[in-house]
Amino acid sequence: MSEATLVEPTQKAVENLAQIVNLTDYPLDNPDSAAYAAVVKKLQEQLAEDGCAHLPGFIQDAVKEQLQYESEQLAPQAHYHENQVTPYATADDPSLPADHPKRHFQAFTNGFVAKDIIGTDKVIYKLYSNPIFQNFIADCLGEERIYEYADPIAGLVINVMPESTTLPWHFDTNEFIVSLMTKRPTEGGDFEYCPGIREVGNENFDNVKRVLNGDRDLVKTLTLNTGDLQLFKGRFSMHRVAPAKGQRLCAILGYAKEPGMIGRVQRTKDVYGRVTQAHIDAENNRRSDGLAD
Repeated sequence: MSEATLVEPTQKAVENLAQIVNLTDYPLDNPDSAAYAAVVKKLQEQLAEDGCAHLPGFIQDAVKEQLQYESEQLAPQAHYHENQVTPYATADDPSLPADHPKRHFQAFTNGFVAKDIIGTDKVIYKLYSNPIFQNFIADCLGEERIYEYADPIAGLVINVMPESTTLPWHFDTNEFIVSLMTKRPTEGGDFEYCPGIREVGNENFDNVKRVLNGDRDLVKTLTLNTGDLQLFKGRFSMHRVAPAKGQRLCAILGYAKEPGMIGRVQRTKDVYGRVTQAHIDAENNRRSDGLAD
């Protein structure tokens, strides 16, 4: 574990972790061990290769049923947003050519259960707020410390995708995201992504347009099962969820490299149906990477 990691675990955090995580394969409770170092090294290599790390069976088998049940119980409280969106969640720009990626609108039809609806007693909330887990994620990312997403609505959410809904090609607001599959669909629903298709200072619109037009050469696919964890650098890799049969539920655990990260007002209103004063107050804070969203 990084010497500069500042999040101190409590006994309660240790106990909660032992009740949730598969510590045999992922020894988060022993960060000074060779086994822990080997797991972190493997995941860092995956992230370096294509911005995506997969942790199969991260949740204990005995907890997976509870994980799925809790997310199914919360799913009816999701806010559904049906719209036509670009990969950048931006408005149309008639000054650009008609076939420009910023003018490529796709159907967005899925829902999100917001953080302030998810009880602190739920498995995903206990995992999200656990300092030992946060230290592990920071180590995998090579960061001294990560911070819980300050957004009171979007910090921890459940993405709800009933059959025939869509989560189209897009980039994330945050540089990285942590997700946990809480219910795998009956069929399909794979995670598809284009590793590092853009970078700071280079939107690479030509390759983005290729993918949007159906070119699969730059697309990778990952199948996630219930209880699988994923680390993903979604700000630079365009991604989507493939069509599925049956309901798909996935928790998104929002962390940031710096404290105080809050989503944009319009994007938050579109996706969650509401905003808070915190979103309004943060609206004038501008990102420094210069990317379209």
